[in-house]
Amino acid sequence: MTAGWENGNTFLRWATFGVIAGLVVALFAGVLLDLASEWWTQPEASYGMLVPPAALYIAWLRRSTTFAFPAKPALRGLWLVAFGCLVFLVGRLAGEFFLARISFVLLLAGLAWTFWGSRRLRTLAFPVVLLATMVPLPALVYSAAAAPLQLLASRIATELAQALGVSIFRDGNIIHLASASLGVEEACSGLHSLPALVVGSLLLGFLANATVTGRVLLLVVSIPLAIAVNVLRVTGTAVLADYRPEFAMGFYHAFSGWLVFVFGFGALWAIGQLLFKWTRKTR
Repeated sequence: MTAGWENGNTFLRWATFGVIAGLVVALFAGVLLDLASEWWTQPEASYGMLVPPAALYIAWLRRSTTFAFPAKPALRGLWLVAFGCLVFLVGRLAGEFFLARISFVLLLAGLAWTFWGSRRLRTLAFPVVLLATMVPLPALVYSAAAAPLQLLASRIATELAQALGVSIFRDGNIIHLASASLGVEEACSGLHSLPALVVGSLLLGFLANATVTGRVLLLVVSIPLAIAVNVLRVTGTAVLADYRPEFAMGFYHAFSGWLVFVFGFGALWAIGQLLFKWTRKTR
């Protein structure tokens, strides 16, 4: 009798899981396929392909910690589920891709809270936060920040090039040299590098088992660092264009995009080591 009861409970749990999983897939299939298409076709969003596997792997590594706590279903988690559904509805009605996509992460967190309880959810906090970074910046934020960052990058790059002895002047986001003119596009504003560096800062903090303070500080540092490495890219292009315009507009311009990422991640790692060591000592 007891075995039959346990088998019935097991079947009910799996049936409930199957129904909920089917509803989530039916609700978000179009949204997630569109997000995956953006990862594949937009170079600045390609980092997103690595985020879900990384989040799942980290959750798998922490499974012993998660399952060390007993599952205690909490009805309060339904508030987060409802909020995620509301965000999804608003995003679909308003045509805002960011809201529709981020609601998927909210819904997953709400379901974990509802069926597993708050203690298990806390052990999954980092994978959930990491999973949220797979969603590119909202179009509204991107549009509002792109123009000021373009002007900032062009202004600082002009000043640096002048300090290096290059005859140069700036008109808005256009940099004029003796033999060429350079337009500082959105790709050089730092916004394209920022999401990847944010993800890198989160992973570095996790791998180094850093303190919360160290992780937050590195996350904050990744923002100006993304702008700084792109300023260096524009400066290098301007200096090189003053001597070899054809080389600056060709090979260097294409190669410097990869160089920015390599240098940015290298600088992020070095800064992270200093921050993590300092925060452990001060703690």
